[in-house]
Amino acid sequence: MIYDVFGRLVSIIDFPASSKYDSSSRAGLTPSVIHEINRFADGVIVGGGNLYENNEIDVDGQALKALLPPLMLFSNSRGRIYDRKGHLSDRTDVIPDEKLISLINRSDISLSRDSATHEYIKRLCPTDMLGWCPTINLRQYRDRLPPLPDKETVGTLISVRTPTLMNIPYVYQSGVLNDVEEAIDSLRELGHKRIRILCNDSRDLDFASAFRYTKKVDAIFTSDVYQYLGLLSGADFVLSYRLHATLPAIAFGTDVLNIVYDERSSSLCGDLGIEDSSLNLVSMGSGFKARLRDSLFSRATTVRRGDDPRSDWNEKSKFQFDQLRRFRLLMDDYLTSGYHSRHFRTG
Repeated sequence: MIYDVFGRLVSIIDFPASSKYDSSSRAGLTPSVIHEINRFADGVIVGGGNLYENNEIDVDGQALKALLPPLMLFSNSRGRIYDRKGHLSDRTDVIPDEKLISLINRSDISLSRDSATHEYIKRLCPTDMLGWCPTINLRQYRDRLPPLPDKETVGTLISVRTPTLMNIPYVYQSGVLNDVEEAIDSLRELGHKRIRILCNDSRDLDFASAFRYTKKVDAIFTSDVYQYLGLLSGADFVLSYRLHATLPAIAFGTDVLNIVYDERSSSLCGDLGIEDSSLNLVSMGSGFKARLRDSLFSRATTVRRGDDPRSDWNEKSKFQFDQLRRFRLLMDDYLTSGYHSRHFRTG
């Protein structure tokens, strides 16, 4: 998207959002990183991801005030999780409001990924806008995916999350394995012959491998994002516990049944008009298992592969590209003047 907006290749330098998973000191918006940015960068984009929800972005408030190039916050989320009683509650590691306010106030463009995040931030900083997820644009880049091996038959994919890593009450965690097993039985009853468990996180492999023994279903994992997208693009059907799989698959026209179990996921599904393809694991309670089976059977007779994504995705895509063009103009202004307009406004 950035290359399309600029009309050419531009240099993109990646920094980890946090040093939490990286021993490098060059992470986040810290003094050393901002010093480097001010020396050679022309613009900064933070995102996308759950950086607010997990507080997984390092920010030094004083250094942030010294940031010179324009700053764009793109497709970040802050959502609540279900506590043990099934009520939505803040995570214990959620980003502090003070840190969030400092980021939004310094940004030139702030686009939240979902309405739940946007409504929360808007109460703190009215400049935030709803920007959705850039994944909705994947279809137009489908021809950039590498071909899968000649003998690869993708079949039906079940994208899973290890239950202990799902922030839901234990009563629902303990039922996930059985839910997936029954879904496999239903899919086989519907004629799906090749079924595989898809992982986009290596931490899920242990859970995924269990189905090799209970249901003779193999797991597949790749750390290559292009292969991962290629699998979703070529699948016959996707049953997904992960938005990482749901949104790309829908963008590619693959039929999907999506399982949600936190606020940001359900909020984004509402924003993108895919509620009819989603089931809420927690809010449906004891009725979830029956609804899952019914949905699998009803979709087999009513949904056609290759349908276009929801009609308003094109409008949302246009808005995202408009905001990136706006960001490019801010960068042009910074390059021309040597100063960022924000610094003129604030003195």
